[in-house]
This record gives sequence, structure tokens and C-alpha cells, in this order.
Amino acid sequence: MRDQGGERDGTRGDGRNDTPHEQEPSPDPEPRHDHGPRHDQEPRRGRPRSAAAERAILDAVIALLEAGEPLAGLSIERIARTAGVGKATIYRRWSGKEELFVDVVRDMEPDDPPLSGTEGLADLRIMLESLRTRGLAQRSSALLHNIFAQMKSHPKLWDEYFGTVIAPRRAAMLAAVRRAVAAGELRDDLDVELIDDLFVGPVLVRTVHRPEAPLPDDLVDRLMTALLQGLAPRRV
Repeated sequence: MRDQGGERDGTRGDGRNDTPHEQEPSPDPEPRHDHGPRHDQEPRRGRPRSAAAERAILDAVIALLEAGEPLAGLSIERIARTAGVGKATIYRRWSGKEELFVDVVRDMEPDDPPLSGTEGLADLRIMLESLRTRGLAQRSSALLHNIFAQMKSHPKLWDEYFGTVIAPRRAAMLAAVRRAVAAGELRDDLDVELIDDLFVGPVLVRTVHRPEAPLPDDLVDRLMTALLQGLAPRRV
């Protein structure tokens, strides 16, 4: 969620609260991305952004999508009106629609699991299991499946999702593989990216390319056992 991290925010110059159903001046001004206090105003005394307003915005997007609105057809004005907030409230949290839509998808997906950051195979297993459960979530949600289908037809939106969600997950997987190699849990004579693909590939095939394929609870354990033991016939 975008309510964490070092993003700018603070009280408005007019002193109004940043909550749902706030009213912006008419006409609605263009969003302004301030990089510091204006000379004609008191410095902003930052405050936590309204969780209720952010929740209302995310829920508004989901409601509009559930009503059949396509991603490409949603405007910031429409989202703000549905959420009961002003456009500026949205722009304080997200730079544009692509960034907002990515957070909507992340809000609908299962949370990324915590990792030890020190283990190799153990963290790798956690991330593979997370990939399996996200596949189950997408199968069980027609809306989430539809959103992903639409995202892939909009390069700018897909690039935003890839850069902020998929790329960091892949980097975390590669880091876990490197830890496993360093710990002697995996071979050190193979390319790290190839090892990563060997683990991730089968789960992606079942979650993306074969939507009818089963995703049983023990899938990750069986996959890791098969890869670690090797696929060559055992010789007596």
C-alpha cells in the first residue's frame, strides 16, 4: 500500500481533512507536485495520510471494474467522484492511473510473505508457495483474472506492474538462489538465473499457461524434491 514509505504529504493549505467526501474547490485544480513549502504559506506540518480516503479510492476502482468499466475507460475524475474525494487527494498518493491500478491489483492479491533474508532454499520455498497461492487467487477471482488480461494489453500499465511488482519479486528469488549456492544447498557450477528459472518455471506454467492444471498444496514440495534429486533414472 502506498501509505508507507517516504512519500510527500501533509495538511492542506486550506486546513481541510484528507478524508472521503471532501470537496475540492470548483473548478478542480490541476494536481500540483510541490517539492517544498511555498513562500506564501506556512511550512506543511506533515501528518499521516487518511487510511479511510485511500481505502475509499481503492474500493472505488474495484467497484467500477466490477460494474464492467474497462481499465482504459477509467479516469481520475470518475474514480474521485465514486470515492467521494477530490482529484488532488488521489494525486497526493499516486502519480497517475498506472501507479494507482498497480496498487489495486496488489491490494487484491495475497500479501507477499516475509522472508528471513538469510536462508537460501527455505526462502526460495516460501516464494514459490506465494506464487502458487497467487495463482489460486487469480483463478478464484474472475475480476482479478480480467484485470490481468486487460493490463497485458496496455504496455504502460504492464510495464508499471512489471517494474514495481514482478521485478522486485524476481530479484528476491535470485538473491535466495545465490544464498542457497553459497550455503552449499545448490550446485555452484550452474548459472544462477538458470537455476531460478528451473524452480519458477514449472509453477508459472501451471498458474499462467495451463489454467486448468492442478495447484495442490504439496506442489512446491514435490517440485523442489524432484529438482534437488534430479530427473535422471536412479541406478541400482
